[in-house]
Amino acid sequence: MTVASLEQRNLRTGIYAMLGALAMLGLGYAAVPLYDLFCRVTGFGGTTQVASEAEAQRAEQLGMAAGKTISIRFDASVARDVPWTFRPSQSTDTVQIGVRDMATYVAKNNSNVPITGTATFNVEPEQAGRYFNKIQCFCFTEQTLQPGEEVHMPVLYFVDPAALEDENMKGVEQITLSYTFHRAIEPAS
Repeated sequence: MTVASLEQRNLRTGIYAMLGALAMLGLGYAAVPLYDLFCRVTGFGGTTQVASEAEAQRAEQLGMAAGKTISIRFDASVARDVPWTFRPSQSTDTVQIGVRDMATYVAKNNSNVPITGTATFNVEPEQAGRYFNKIQCFCFTEQTLQPGEEVHMPVLYFVDPAALEDENMKGVEQITLSYTFHRAIEPAS
């Protein structure tokens, strides 16, 4: 084996190693959005779905025919660095599957400075995530509360009638919708 052929093999190996490292770096950056997309499509981890008004109307027609109800429990919390009081207006509600309903949450800024928060959410049991559809929600955008300000924030939602056909949903009598407010990341000035 000549020195030139050994150098060529080493160069080729180095290029392959560099390409492999770049591919892994690219996958690392793509992992978060791909995982988010996976969760939104499948409802994995209790991720809720976002529905259009037309989808809500179709579900309502199917739900009215089924006539089944389910209990929805509402949960609220805040991260330690968010000086807010945050709670649901009511702790539970019984809704007809497929029919739109509205829940409201109340948030109050207990500090003397404006605070911008963003809400993360999920539902339990996890298998219900793919059937819990939000049409409008305060969680879709950041919320800024002025010092001492109290706001009522609505969530317009429905439970997809397809849940009635899913074996994994058999025996589920209550779905918990849970929100946690976190301080929004301030953009660098």
